[in-house]
Amino acid sequence: QVQLVESGGGLVQAGDSLRLSCAASGRIFNNNGLGWFRQAPGKEREFVAASRWTGDTKHYADSVKGRFTISRDYAKNTVYLQMNDLKPEDTAVYYCATQTMGAWAPRSRDAYNYWGQGTQVTVSS
Repeated sequence: QVQLVESGGGLVQAGDSLRLSCAASGRIFNNNGLGWFRQAPGKEREFVAASRWTGDTKHYADSVKGRFTISRDYAKNTVYLQMNDLKPEDTAVYYCATQTMGAWAPRSRDAYNYWGQGTQVTVSS
């Protein structure tokens, strides 16, 4: 069993930065995948960024590449999403998720089997 708790969302202006945190507890292993997704009102939940708990390979959606960075703090069992140069179209509820079984599929929403409760990010123009 894995528990994920997101924090760090808020209301910011276009061009500002935010850092989201996802604290993980439970059975997390080195080859597990960790991802961030977001869902805007009336839209499907979409992939944002992902990496394995260990390893250097990171994956990003084209819409956030160069602005968002996923990172991990092993000592704190926490995954971060640093978001810079935020745009109004980044407004959404942001979720962290983990894959603990199956083949690693970083961009596939259906491959993740544990999800956090989400944190709201609102970017005003």
